Amino acid sequence: MNPAVTQVLISSYNKIKPQIKRRLADFRDLRKGEEEDIFQELCFCLFTPQSKATSCDSAVRALKRKGLLIKGREGAIKKCLKGLVRFHNKKAEYLVGARKLFTLSHAKGGSAIDIKGKLDIFDSFKTREWLVDNVKGLGYKEASHFLRNIGLGKGLAILDVHILKNLKRYGVLKKIPASLTKKTYLEIEEKMRRFSKKIGIPLEELDLLLWASETGFIFK
Repeated sequence: MNPAVTQVLISSYNKIKPQIKRRLADFRDLRKGEEEDIFQELCFCLFTPQSKATSCDSAVRALKRKGLLIKGREGAIKKCLKGLVRFHNKKAEYLVGARKLFTLSHAKGGSAIDIKGKLDIFDSFKTREWLVDNVKGLGYKEASHFLRNIGLGKGLAILDVHILKNLKRYGVLKKIPASLTKKTYLEIEEKMRRFSKKIGIPLEELDLLLWASETGFIFK
C-alpha cells in the first residue's frame, strides 16, 4: 500500500464524507418504504452487468413510467430496455423471473410484491447467499449492490470494474482477476474489508468514495 496515494484517498473522503453519509441514509430510508420501490432497486441491480449505472436507472424509470415494472409482459419490457441496457432480452427475462419469485397471490385474486419478508436485516451475508441462490441474474456483485442500496450493505463489497481498478491502484490487489468465482470474490472482499479498516473508512462508504473517484459523482 502506497501511503502517499492512500493519503490522497483519505483527503478526498474527508471532503465528500457528508454527501456519502447522506446517500447511505437515503438507502436506509428506501428499505423502510414501499415494496415496489425496493423491487425497482432490485431491477436496477439486475440491469447493471456490463451496462452504465445511469442508463440502468433510466431504464427502470422508463419501465415504471410506462407501467411495465410490476405488470408488464416480457415482450414489452424487452422493447423498453432496448438501447438502454446491454443484453436487454436476458435482463427482461430476469426481471419477470424476480417479479414472479417475490409476488404473493391473495385469496381474493389480487397479488403484491413482498421482498422485505425475504430479507434478514440482521444478517446481510445470509441474505446475499439467498439472493444469489434464488434470483436468476444476481451474482455476488449484484446482490451486494442491491443490499447496499436498501441499507443492508454493511460489510459487503460491490466488486465492479471501478472498485477492482482502484483496489489495484491502492495496492490491495496485485492484479485484477480475469473472472470472479465465489471463492475469488470473497477473498477480494476480505482484502477490501481489511484495507477499509486500516484507513478508517467504513466499507460501504469506501465503495461510494472509489466509485465517485472514477466517475466524478456519487450515485448508487
